[in-house]
Amino acid sequence: MTVFGPASLTIDEAAETARISEGIRGYLQRARRKGAVVAVSGGIDSSVVAALCVRALGPERVFALQLPESESSDETLPISSELIDSLGVDSAHEDISPMLEAFGCYRRRDDAIRKVFPEYGPGYRSKIVLPSVVDSDRYRIYSIVIQAPDGSQETRRLTTGTYLEIVAATNFKQRTRKTLEYFHADRLNYAVAGTPNRLEYDQGFFVKLGDGAADLKPIAHLYKTQVYALAEYLGVPETIRSRPPTTDTYSMPQSQEEFYFSLPYDRMDLCLFGHNNGVPPAEIAVATDLTEEAVGRVIRDIEQKRRTTAYLHERPVLLGDVPEV
Repeated sequence: MTVFGPASLTIDEAAETARISEGIRGYLQRARRKGAVVAVSGGIDSSVVAALCVRALGPERVFALQLPESESSDETLPISSELIDSLGVDSAHEDISPMLEAFGCYRRRDDAIRKVFPEYGPGYRSKIVLPSVVDSDRYRIYSIVIQAPDGSQETRRLTTGTYLEIVAATNFKQRTRKTLEYFHADRLNYAVAGTPNRLEYDQGFFVKLGDGAADLKPIAHLYKTQVYALAEYLGVPETIRSRPPTTDTYSMPQSQEEFYFSLPYDRMDLCLFGHNNGVPPAEIAVATDLTEEAVGRVIRDIEQKRRTTAYLHERPVLLGDVPEV
């Protein structure tokens, strides 16, 4: 009898790399594109996608983009530069802050925050957070955390309208980056390689027509635990493999679990994998060191996120009969 646990997510890294590489080459041949553009952030997912594209195509057919903005982590550029150097690929660095300023990204977001904290202004930093799903069945409401110039912090709950306004403004960041990815893809006759892993893709943790837009998504079938395994196999620098996953979207440091998933990726992977494969909640609880009740909450949250983000996966709706090309 096989015991469910972390080993359930084990993959053959060499075989998976070969299979994905073949898929990348096959897609480019069908699409008549010469190579791949990958936006690299210094995170594990974009690093693995870039490394897979290099394995599939060679470094001369992969173009990396560094697209920081004024609120990006100080680590973003040096770590993504280390990746680019290790892969030996051509690259471009474009600061998207002026474009975001022109769109009113920061202004619109700050105006929304001032509906909750009227004093919010220059020198302040912020992030939005979500209560953990494992502790209670209560309806979870986003809160905003602000940090004043003197370092003091304060947290208040957001109304639905203010939350949506803040998110709508920050979504300019992902959509601006994607615009530049497609500019470079178009000028090079390359395809855009997206970077979501299975957890993000399944749970709708992406911006429609932002980081959710791509011509191919090489790791969308892989749980994040498996992405880390591939990173080690592919020789992704240790500084990237040991870096905690972050959103790198808000001006304050923010983990993915406090913003969206509520659990560290290794536990979330096991809950999602177990749910997808019919593993009883009691076995998932043992593997994740959670109570069975907490696992039940996580599974309900998984299904709720699938329902509420289903439209992100949908193609544009046609209101008449149009034959497929």
